Amino acid sequence: MGIGFRIFLVSDDDSLERISFSLYERLLRDDSEECLPQYAGKQIRYALVAVDLVRRKPVGILHTQYAFLRFDSEGKLDSKEREREARLAVELFPPLPDQEHPAQLIDARHRFARKRYANEYLWQPSPEIEATIVEAIFGKHPW
Repeated sequence: MGIGFRIFLVSDDDSLERISFSLYERLLRDDSEECLPQYAGKQIRYALVAVDLVRRKPVGILHTQYAFLRFDSEGKLDSKEREREARLAVELFPPLPDQEHPAQLIDARHRFARKRYANEYLWQPSPEIEATIVEAIFGKHPW
């Protein structure tokens, strides 16, 4: 048993392009050699799928994240946008208890940040896209 990852870029017509996890990691690390010029200046939907593996074959889906990748004019991940996303992600954590403020005061900034993060950085797939992803992972009939 093990865990593997599948990365799918989702085009405007809802077709999928699978990229390797190593390419995805190199893009995230801002590897100077790695870029996808066909996506220069664009925002692309993607699905990051964690799969349960038995003998290196996928047997189940553990988790799926549907998010956006924003590319700069060279086809590299937009570093300013990634920094903005990271700053907002820090705001998702609830504040630590504070002795200076009354207990009746509720700090809900993290709840608003969660909604803002979901609106700006996540997307919801259609049932057809989900089915296409399942088919791409398991083949025509996984059951």
